[in-house]
Amino acid sequence: MWTHKAWAGRFVPKSLPAGERLRAYAGWCNAVEGNTTFYATPARDTVAAWARQTGPGFRFVVKLPKVVTHERRLAGVETEMRAFLDAVDPLGDRAVLWTQLPGSFGPPDADALGRFLRRLPAGLRRAVEVRHPAFYTDTHATSLLERILADADAEWVPFDTTVFFSSPPVSEAEQDAWAKKPRLPRRTTALTDRPIVRYLGRDSAEETARGWEPWTEVVAGWLRDGRSPTVFVHTPDNDDAPALARRFHDDVRSLVPDLAPLPEPEPVEPATLF
Repeated sequence: MWTHKAWAGRFVPKSLPAGERLRAYAGWCNAVEGNTTFYATPARDTVAAWARQTGPGFRFVVKLPKVVTHERRLAGVETEMRAFLDAVDPLGDRAVLWTQLPGSFGPPDADALGRFLRRLPAGLRRAVEVRHPAFYTDTHATSLLERILADADAEWVPFDTTVFFSSPPVSEAEQDAWAKKPRLPRRTTALTDRPIVRYLGRDSAEETARGWEPWTEVVAGWLRDGRSPTVFVHTPDNDDAPALARRFHDDVRSLVPDLAPLPEPEPVEPATLF
């Protein structure tokens, strides 16, 4: 995400090479979704460069490769997973392995998920995002998945799209997201000490901020309980996402004043007299 074109000149300097933009992004936010790893496993040297550009408290939620989750559906993926785990090893304990499963992966596939999670090396943080509606609406399926995740010390990652789907799309970006994003109920139950939330708002910053109000209360409660949550704020085009993420953080700090502030971003371009 740190190479998002719309961020150049706003959140990262235009003149900054792509290989250095993560450092600038880390001045805005202290976590990132590793979405590119879904399409191709990066070189280990590339991941080592990511590690060097970020501080010890920066979190990487890295998505498992598509071949593992969508094409092979977690079966027969030993070779691919060995390569992936070796590639992300430079991130150490700052990495969370994010298993995002397709909407067709339902309760009958839950045992395969359990077997897969049990085979992951001990000590690696893991999180799972499911998109089959039954896991949210069928109490038996919900309990089954929660049991599997708890046995593996894995977090359930909700993708909250309720606000986005509350009214019809009003732009091309919203229309595109309308066709692609899942429609699932909001889930606010944490299973581990490090819950992860993905939230999708609207083009309008104010609608997006109003929509996350329930999450500020939930996240504040997690913090008071001693948990350490990670929240990702999305919009249909993600053009304003870093600024919105900081605004969300400020809203939570208003409820939990001892929450540390996010880092101060470096200037996007050098200051000039004229």
